[in-house]
Amino acid sequence: MLNLKFIQENPELVVEKLKRKNFDATEIVSDITKLYSRKNNIQNQSDQAKAEMNTLSKEVGLLMREGKNEEAEKAKIRTTEIKDNIKNLYEEFLSIEEKVSGLLIKLPNIPHHSVPVGKSAACNEIVNQSGQIPQLYDNALPHWELAQKYNLIDFELGVKLTGAGFPVYRGKGAQLQRALINFFLAEAAKAGYEEIHPPLMVNEASGFGTGQLPDKEGQMYHVTLDDLYLIPTAEVPVTNIYRDVIIDSKSLPCKNAAYSACFRREAGSYGKDVRGLNRLHQFDKVEIVQITHPEKSYEVLEEMVEHVKLLVEKLELPFRILRLCGGDMSFTSALTYDFEVFSAAQKMWLEVSSVSNFESFQANRLKLRYRDENTKKPQLAHTLNGSALALPRIVAALLENNQTSEGIRIPKALIPFTGFEMIN
Repeated sequence: MLNLKFIQENPELVVEKLKRKNFDATEIVSDITKLYSRKNNIQNQSDQAKAEMNTLSKEVGLLMREGKNEEAEKAKIRTTEIKDNIKNLYEEFLSIEEKVSGLLIKLPNIPHHSVPVGKSAACNEIVNQSGQIPQLYDNALPHWELAQKYNLIDFELGVKLTGAGFPVYRGKGAQLQRALINFFLAEAAKAGYEEIHPPLMVNEASGFGTGQLPDKEGQMYHVTLDDLYLIPTAEVPVTNIYRDVIIDSKSLPCKNAAYSACFRREAGSYGKDVRGLNRLHQFDKVEIVQITHPEKSYEVLEEMVEHVKLLVEKLELPFRILRLCGGDMSFTSALTYDFEVFSAAQKMWLEVSSVSNFESFQANRLKLRYRDENTKKPQLAHTLNGSALALPRIVAALLENNQTSEGIRIPKALIPFTGFEMIN
């Protein structure tokens, strides 16, 4: 959530910067500034009324002692009128606060100055590309056919048990899943991330804190009876660990990694790009989260990008890194880098990670602050997160890119975690 004071002091700047996200904030910002001014006027009127009431209260006692009962009675009547006025001002104040809050949550985060202008993924900027795209043998298979051939993933059984988008992993397919999770967590531990094993459901306050609610409410599975939401990513519970917390600046950065199942409705998804593992309603992912000092957050973002890059390199997958344009960024992000790996049998790039800096946007919603020894008032921290990594499309690319006539080769870095070198 954007800072209210910043909007009030820089309305034109906010409107101009949000154009980069193809968001017209003119009307909302105008309404906020008008309401903010009225709120300040009400506060001043209320303060003046309270001061007058305090003065009158003292006068009533003095007038009573002097025997000026008629004047004292008039002062009492005036005091009652002022009390009613203060009550009305307070009710209007609360009403304005509610209206301002309702408008504030409609505004997306302001994009970083380096975010490319554009309306869709076609305008994203490739900042790095590495790795050799494999040349497969004739009649190479896409991963959904490889999964069936080697009895790794049963998509039809998933439909029977739950529905489309809920595959069943079995045998070496299940072992590959577990191996990747353990590999990603081990690499995160090496990089200094504390492992968290979070709940798979969160309350509304947690969903609001990281920006999933109300923006992505339709994409989340809602357990209505208990008013809980299945998590779309471990980012939500892990970042909310720090909700309503003031952190000593000496403890920054806070680094956490978490494996979790993730649940997304992905309403309206269809077509060839969602076949097999390309898009699921339930999938596994390891997430990394950092809480940082504002002056260090972009340095930390580059560090997190480098961490994900190392993972993909160790898996021997050709990849590219994209800086997302304004039109392809999330509501909450200030700057996002996407990682894509090349799927040789499908001949397409598959997104496997997003690494984002939210600056103080989430922290403002979370009331997540840090206290510096040089400043008395706590300040908003910066939050960042990244997929390190999401499994489905990684598995798809590993199966397709490493298929041979003898079977599917396991990357060297993964063998200690799988316990086998080939799937055959």
